[in-house]
Amino acid sequence: MADFHLLIADWYRQNARTLPWRNTKNAYFIWLSEIILQQTRVNQGLNYFLKFQNNYPTVKHLADASEQQVLADWQGLGYYSRARNLHFAAKIVASEFDGVFPSSFDEIKKLKGVGDYTASAIASFAFDLPHAVVDGNVFRVLSRLYDVETPIDTNEGKKIFDSLAKDLLGNNPPAIHNQAIMEFGALHCVPANPNCEICPLVSQCLAFKNKTISERPQKRGKIVPKNRYFHFLQFNDGKNIFLEKRINKDIWQHLFQFPLIESGEGATIEEIKSRLIEKYKITPISVSNQIKHILTHQRIYAHVWRFNSFPNEDLWDENWIKVDSNDLINYPIPRLLDRYLLEE
Repeated sequence: MADFHLLIADWYRQNARTLPWRNTKNAYFIWLSEIILQQTRVNQGLNYFLKFQNNYPTVKHLADASEQQVLADWQGLGYYSRARNLHFAAKIVASEFDGVFPSSFDEIKKLKGVGDYTASAIASFAFDLPHAVVDGNVFRVLSRLYDVETPIDTNEGKKIFDSLAKDLLGNNPPAIHNQAIMEFGALHCVPANPNCEICPLVSQCLAFKNKTISERPQKRGKIVPKNRYFHFLQFNDGKNIFLEKRINKDIWQHLFQFPLIESGEGATIEEIKSRLIEKYKITPISVSNQIKHILTHQRIYAHVWRFNSFPNEDLWDENWIKVDSNDLINYPIPRLLDRYLLEE
């Protein structure tokens, strides 16, 4: 497409945000930023990046940290598998690459939690290797530029957009080209109501010509989220509380939480209260308002039941851990409970 790189690169030089991971060729920091920014907006991820950059200035620092410490620093960012994969991959880089981040696309992609997009981003930004990136912003720009009807969440769509991105990259400088198209999608070619009239690509944009901007990109269909109903038990004897670690393959794996009972849909507060009294032989002093927490494929509806004493020891679950209330800050907990404690 005529002059695409010149137009997008010129726009980028004038409009790009100043972000710390753009002022470095340090592959570790670039990788760190890419993992943090998966499913996360820049304004939320920025402080986490700075925290990790400060707490773990090298791959070896991250590899030497405990998983609990890494998860605690990740707390509130969500999608905790990213943090576990990050920590695991850091150990591989430290042990198998002597702490030097791998410099080839294939070696980068072998790291846990790294797919085609992330490997392409690191390879191009850190090492100027000719790999085109295709993230959500790039999908949107390309789908409008070429007015592509094929859904982006299909194998056929992925092949089409990968090919288009590769053709546009051509022999242009990979780092600035990829950064520019991603930033253009993030700031200008936005999902709703983009300002097409002042777009530098408007004369080449087929979706603008065909009046299909609002229909691009196409998706095959959305997954209907599953509803779940959680009842957390906040046992507190005035000094200590109970926590349990989520060890099953489910949301929030390896995080800590108050002991949990999950109910089916339709269970009333009175029914849950009766069940708790019957099971633990003590009466809760109060229950929180319903807390709604939205995940990609799940909607959590939660209540926190407060008790001012512990059940008898024979009723304790073997997975419960007695923790000094003042030490709770050292345990990574789900964002849902973090919000609850901040508002309590």
